[in-house]
Amino acid sequence: MSKFRIHFFLFCFYGWTALFCTLCLLVLWLPSRCITALVHFWAKVLAWLERHIVGIRFQVKGFENIPAGPCIIAAKHQSAWETCKLYLILGDPAVVLKEELTRLPIMKWYAIKTGMIPIDRGARVKALTLMRAAALKAAADGRKIVIFPQGTRLAPGEKKPYKSGVAALYRELQLPIIPMALNSGLFWPRDASRMKSGLITVEFLPPIPAGLERQDMMQRLETQLEEASDRLAGIGSQTASC
Repeated sequence: MSKFRIHFFLFCFYGWTALFCTLCLLVLWLPSRCITALVHFWAKVLAWLERHIVGIRFQVKGFENIPAGPCIIAAKHQSAWETCKLYLILGDPAVVLKEELTRLPIMKWYAIKTGMIPIDRGARVKALTLMRAAALKAAADGRKIVIFPQGTRLAPGEKKPYKSGVAALYRELQLPIIPMALNSGLFWPRDASRMKSGLITVEFLPPIPAGLERQDMMQRLETQLEEASDRLAGIGSQTASC
């Protein structure tokens, strides 16, 4: 893909996002469901820009594995792409995000309005207490709670330990966990200037039921999520063919 197309897309992406956030400041007084609908519109326009400028499309598999009511979505995090698509794919999720992001200009207001769940990773006990309270409220409202169990963005095939936050949510909420595998890092890597055209796949795996012991749940989650994400990235097939 030409550098011109990539840089033109990034210009459109940042320009559209800046314009959207600025205009939305005028309507932050509206009910949260209205703000969520506007976020869906922002994400749809972004998906159109991706498809027509840099040739990035996406598909979602395994919707049948997501229950109608509240649940925990444990998602791989490979790219900025999925953070832009969570509302488009899941409707109105409550996303667990780094508290540092809410220190950005305007971001805090949107986080509050859309019911995101900030977590301060430097204040472990307090952070888990606040996360628990916010997650309980979101679950009571029937929302999906999205958490990135490794807590950071990783390239396809890169491994890091799964953190305690997902286990804390699982214990407190007594809800099933739906692993969310993907391969977005192949097409929109950390260095966005290296974008590639192609089809991003998001796959929701069969639920991990509520009530398991912590170690059993964590082992199942890591095994299923890593194996599925590696499969979507073609890592297993490449290894087998060598």
